[in-house]
Amino acid sequence: MLHVQGVWWPALRAIALAGLCLGVASPGFAQAVADPATGSELRELIEGWRADEGCVERRHAVPMSQARHAALQQVHTAWRQRLAQVEFARLSRPGQVDWVLFDSHLRRQLAGLESTHERDAAVSQLLPWTRPVVELLQAREQVAPVDPADVAHNLDAWTLAVTQSLSPISSAPPSATRALQASQRVRDLRHGLEAWFSFRNGYDPVFSWWVRKPCEALSKQIEACEQALRKSIGTAPDGGEPLVGDPIGAAALVADLAFEFIPYSPAELVQIAEREFAWCDAEFDEAAAELGFAGDWHKAQEHVKTLHVEPGKQPALILQLAAEAEAFLQEHDLITVPRLASSTWRMEMMSPARQLVNPFFLGGECIIVSFPTDTMAHKDKLQSLRGNNVHFSRATVQHELIPGHHLQQFMQARHRPYRQTFETPFWVEGWALYWEMLLYDMGFPKTAADRVGMLFWRKHRCARIVFSLRFHLGEWDAPKCIDYLVERVGHERQNATAEVRRSIVGGYSPLYQAGYMLGGLQIRALRQELVESGKMSNRAFHDAILRENSMPIELLRAALTDVQLAADYRASWRFADVK
Repeated sequence: MLHVQGVWWPALRAIALAGLCLGVASPGFAQAVADPATGSELRELIEGWRADEGCVERRHAVPMSQARHAALQQVHTAWRQRLAQVEFARLSRPGQVDWVLFDSHLRRQLAGLESTHERDAAVSQLLPWTRPVVELLQAREQVAPVDPADVAHNLDAWTLAVTQSLSPISSAPPSATRALQASQRVRDLRHGLEAWFSFRNGYDPVFSWWVRKPCEALSKQIEACEQALRKSIGTAPDGGEPLVGDPIGAAALVADLAFEFIPYSPAELVQIAEREFAWCDAEFDEAAAELGFAGDWHKAQEHVKTLHVEPGKQPALILQLAAEAEAFLQEHDLITVPRLASSTWRMEMMSPARQLVNPFFLGGECIIVSFPTDTMAHKDKLQSLRGNNVHFSRATVQHELIPGHHLQQFMQARHRPYRQTFETPFWVEGWALYWEMLLYDMGFPKTAADRVGMLFWRKHRCARIVFSLRFHLGEWDAPKCIDYLVERVGHERQNATAEVRRSIVGGYSPLYQAGYMLGGLQIRALRQELVESGKMSNRAFHDAILRENSMPIELLRAALTDVQLAADYRASWRFADVK
């Protein structure tokens, strides 16, 4: 235990937090409870909110539930009011960073609730029968008494209502986006209805006698409604999930950028991407010339795609590339790699079904490797071989393992873990992409083919900014995004389709794909400010980033420098020039 002025630390922190929870700002709050080794004065406050949020989410789990919406809105608002009682000026620097992070996160949660509420209202208007089903599931959460005969009658009536809703879906289908949203909610309600029935089935024989058949009929018709909605969307050429997303529009994009502390417009971010593209093109031309394909980067890339290992040899290649990356880090004293982190990552192979969404690698503690299997069609095997060749993999392995996501997650669990709540792709993916850029600059690619492989991914991340922003602005549709990846980056069409599906259907936030390159550029700019100026060594800089844990990069900059913070702090750091 840490002894401070004759008072045992845990007791002092508990007393101060108790005062905060009661709405009392303790006079010595900042000085009393700051704990630089493990967090800040606000750590327990943040953890308390997360526990409260979890309680509410588990208690109110019914989709489209008004009770859930109201309860979450209440808990977020109450914690924001509690946070406002903390005197910002008396907090330590870590405490001020946490204050801004927490306030921004709560505001974002409240905005997200309203957005979800609006989408659910649109689904209820399209399918009015969803309202009584939601009310039935809410009553189950409250363990309200049930009249089996009356419930059976209602279920039978709702089955007819669902059946009547099928014809309009076929004759005058909603927009693809609305149909997608509705199908997801209909599926959630069907699963909720099954759980509702299971709660009393068998435990209450009278309930089972009355309700079994009407419930089965309703569930069957709800599934038919879900299928009708999915059919109205259409099918994808490759047989995977339909390529339909939910473009959020310019206003929502600007709001999301503000929450990510990015002081640029979407148009300016596209300009940044195009500038980075131009750099990649010039580098690519040099590598292509070295390979004997001067003036034709497509041919150079096509050549590199043929340089893959034989079937069954991909795991050995991954082991080799991972070892080379770690050796390079150690040779150049770039970052601390704990022995346990180095020795505990694992490997699995990506299934053919998952490769429809993730044609390349996924990573973290376990790297999930894409490579063709004997069950794939011949053309699919060839595309997977080409897309996961030796030189493309050179950047992917260190991105997913060390110094990328595995090391990142290893450190997150051990340093300020409460900040994982504030996860952002600009920190998570930006970190891994930053290392691709730094290692390229330091000579990690050994050959021109290696450079082509790493430049492919860098161009891909530039393209992600362009196509994801233009999709959400409503300027491009999914086929246009696919064409762009094929023509501008050189993707195999099947892999480009999977990448677009992952971006717009895979549950990622609208700015997730842009976060790779933009987050990497932010960290690179911060390195120029702190390392290239001589204020920090490479190792100290990189270790410090991981010890701060997840947050928007502008706030990371504030944590590592003397940037002035305030309770109403908003994005202002222009980390890249635009015209």
